[in-house]
Amino acid sequence: MIHVEIWSDVVCPFCFLGKRNFEAALKIYDGPVKVDYVWRSFELDPSSLKSQNVKIYELLAKKYGRTIEWAKEMNQNLVESGKANGIDFNFEAIIPTNSFDAHRLLQFARMEQKQNEVAELLFKAYFSEGKDIAQHAVLTSIAAQAGLSAERAKQVLESDEFSNEVRSDESEAQELGLTGVPAFVINRKYLVSGAQPVEAFLEAFKEAQSS
Repeated sequence: MIHVEIWSDVVCPFCFLGKRNFEAALKIYDGPVKVDYVWRSFELDPSSLKSQNVKIYELLAKKYGRTIEWAKEMNQNLVESGKANGIDFNFEAIIPTNSFDAHRLLQFARMEQKQNEVAELLFKAYFSEGKDIAQHAVLTSIAAQAGLSAERAKQVLESDEFSNEVRSDESEAQELGLTGVPAFVINRKYLVSGAQPVEAFLEAFKEAQSS
C-alpha cells in the first residue's frame, strides 16, 4: 500500500493545482501497489480574520511588500496554469477569510469517507465561485453537495468538534518540518512538495512501491 498524506490549505492556489496533478498521476499510475490518500489540515495564516473586507491583491501586496500590480501579474500566471488544469481561478471574486472551520468540515468528511469531494468543493467555492468559506451556511451547503448530512454538518460547525484533529494535523506538520503546502508525504518516507508536475508524483509512487 502506498499511503499519501496531503497537507494542504483550501485557500492556497498551489494546493488546488497540486490536487489536479496528483489526481492526474493517480489516473495514469498502473503499478502493482494501491495508492490511498488522506487530506491533512494546514492553515497558511491561522490568525487571519473571518471578515476582512479586502481584496486578495491587497493582502498579497502587503504580505510580500510588493505592489498591487505585482500581485495581479502573479495571479494572472496562476490563472493560466489553472486553465491548463481545468481550474477556473477567479481572483477578483475571492473573499479572503479564515479557513479553520473549513478544515473542521474536512475532518468530519474524512470520518464519512467524503473528504476528497468536500476538498474539491471547498477549493471551487473559494477560488472560482467567490463564496465565503468561513460562513457556516456555505460550509453546510458544501457538505450537502458532497452527500453528507447538512444537519450533522451544521451541528459540527456550531460546536468545536474536530478542532483537536485540525490542531493535531498542524502539530504533526511542524514535527515533520513542513513549512509550506501542498506537501504530499508518501509512506512517511518521500515528499513531493508544491504543485509538482504529474511526473514527479509518478516517480515518487515508483520509489515508494519498491521500498
